Amino acid sequence: VQLQASGGGLVQAGGCLRLSCAASGRTFSNVAMGWFCQAPGKEREFVSAIGWRGRTTSYADSVKGRFTISRDNAKNTVYLQMNSLKAEDTAVYYCAARSKPWVDELGSGYDYWGQGTLVTVSS
Repeated sequence: VQLQASGGGLVQAGGCLRLSCAASGRTFSNVAMGWFCQAPGKEREFVSAIGWRGRTTSYADSVKGRFTISRDNAKNTVYLQMNSLKAEDTAVYYCAARSKPWVDELGSGYDYWGQGTLVTVSS
């Protein structure tokens, strides 16, 4: 699976962004997808994940109520709608795919990773 993340950029605190991750190379509809982030000097962290049907989702406590993950299997794309952004959301965001249909909050559970897209939130 090849993953291409996009949608990052510079936004003011309180603003919003929508990240996209386009997948290719294998059947997308039966794999779970996740978003992770890594801020400078910090370890990679789980952000959100979605099951293969889109019915099951998981969020880090820090983004609950602000971020929404979704997927369009017809377009082989997963999205992360990021609202009410905070300066501490600044990081490189990576999408990932796992060869299982259910969600996982551990990065080690994912088999494929995109190249990352930078989100910078100014305060």
